[in-house]
Amino acid sequence: MTSPASFRDQTNWSDGYYELAIEVGSSDDARIQAVLGALWSAADVHGCFGRRDREPEEQDPVPCTVGSLTAFGHLHGQVRLPTGQLVVCGCVAIRGGDESSDWLDFYVPVGALDNAGLTYWDGRPFFRSDVMDDWLAAIGKETFTRAAFSLGVVGFEVSGCSDAATLAGQMPQERGIGYLLPVDGTLHYGAANT
Repeated sequence: MTSPASFRDQTNWSDGYYELAIEVGSSDDARIQAVLGALWSAADVHGCFGRRDREPEEQDPVPCTVGSLTAFGHLHGQVRLPTGQLVVCGCVAIRGGDESSDWLDFYVPVGALDNAGLTYWDGRPFFRSDVMDDWLAAIGKETFTRAAFSLGVVGFEVSGCSDAATLAGQMPQERGIGYLLPVDGTLHYGAANT
């Protein structure tokens, strides 16, 4: 039987990512580090590793830092789903440079969700899981209490599908993804509704 927590099982890393993508609000390493640390803690990630081709016990942990993200490209760990199953997870930074703010994407690969037996189709025209949406939104809310950010979006491969400047503080009425939108210092969650 395939373990959804196995790093070596490449099926766990396949078929795209279910994400909490956070627009940090700046491109300053200190801001990214604050959000990364808050996010890793809020998700209660087990370990922090630079490689996914070795099991956690076969490699040394790396610091959960922007430096590690830069060195390895992704950080990997294991996280317990609301269903109780331990699965692989990861995080990647998308650096905006001078033109836009940076993003941090915390993700659970769809292959691991499949191997964990998580139901997600529900007859919808694209991948969606209410269980994952609610869980990732809760992680985003907890992260925001420790390190404020400009925007969070939740769903299947959602990074870059919107940004805080475009939304201008207005929650979309029809939402194919979940939004974590700060307004006057308070974070509001708009669940996907289409």
